[in-house]
Amino acid sequence: MAPRRSKGAGAFPKAVETPAPARPEPDALYAALDLGTNSCRMLIAQPKGSGFHVVDSFSKSVQLGAGLEKTGRLSRSSMARTIQALRICQQKLQRNRVKHKRMRLVATEACRRAKNGRDFMRQIKRETGLAMEIIPAQEEARLAVISCAPLVSTRTEQLLVVDIGGGSTELVWIDLTAVPHRDRPAAIMRLRKGFYNDDSPFPVAKVVDWISVPLGVATLRDQFHDVHDDAGRFALMSWFFEESLANFSPYNDQQTMEHFQIVGTSGTVTTVAASHLGLKRYDRTKVDGLRMTSQQIDKVIRSYLDLGPHGRRHDPRIGEDRQALIMSGAAILQALLRCWPTDRLSVADRGLREGLLYAQMSADGILEDGPF
Repeated sequence: MAPRRSKGAGAFPKAVETPAPARPEPDALYAALDLGTNSCRMLIAQPKGSGFHVVDSFSKSVQLGAGLEKTGRLSRSSMARTIQALRICQQKLQRNRVKHKRMRLVATEACRRAKNGRDFMRQIKRETGLAMEIIPAQEEARLAVISCAPLVSTRTEQLLVVDIGGGSTELVWIDLTAVPHRDRPAAIMRLRKGFYNDDSPFPVAKVVDWISVPLGVATLRDQFHDVHDDAGRFALMSWFFEESLANFSPYNDQQTMEHFQIVGTSGTVTTVAASHLGLKRYDRTKVDGLRMTSQQIDKVIRSYLDLGPHGRRHDPRIGEDRQALIMSGAAILQALLRCWPTDRLSVADRGLREGLLYAQMSADGILEDGPF
């Protein structure tokens, strides 16, 4: 299960998802749907300035990739759960009268890997009318990077964006030293045109290297489901993921914490942040853009291990749905912090859906220029 590679190789947060003040015209709406290994999530949004207002949303755990590691196929039960969720999405799109040309509906790792993934896309079309597409790993990584543009510090010279998904983890290393300080977040947004956009008239963010590791919170958990000791399973998962990164080490011999920023986007990262803050109820405005030290992250992970499976299941910041996946996500996060020692990680409550929206709106030229 070798990682896929490309051929070539201080955050400033602003809330993205603020409620729209009034019901917008359908012509002003965009939609993005992300069908992942574990979840089905959708946003319907209206452009506003250099960002957007969310008009409607949907999120549900469908566990599409359940059993995929053993059979190589999507199961009937997981596809049935997913179809039910997609019918709700279709109803929301219809109710908001979103135009087809302004929606992007994508599937990721589970459908990329499954032998019947493309057949399932055709089934979705027949049963819901939704035209889904399976996007390649590089595009998934690029869209995750774009979503994090508003969180990139103008002081950042070396940027690592990490997107921990259900079935895969994408890492993108970007060199911003050639970009003027004020323009660095905007340079990330311009990656919508491709990782290697040499024709740009603007100073470009240089993608040094990227990798898609076919291990996410669900697939890594499934690799070690037969290990019953909680702490032992966590250690094995973290070691196994670190081994998968052996060939991805940009600037490995020149590591410095100065002007280096890691942005982490995933349910794992936001859950760890919520636990660190001691939130009794999740609050996106407190989590998105938060900077955590590696010591703070380690403290939260140790507390998860101390809780054990039963305690994690009843922790309000983790919850019943996420408790089965939080330790595999924490193992990935711990491995990353071992590979690239840094005193800060920027937390991003955003990801593929936001990247899809930003890319569509930016391509249509309706986002305002200037700082985010």
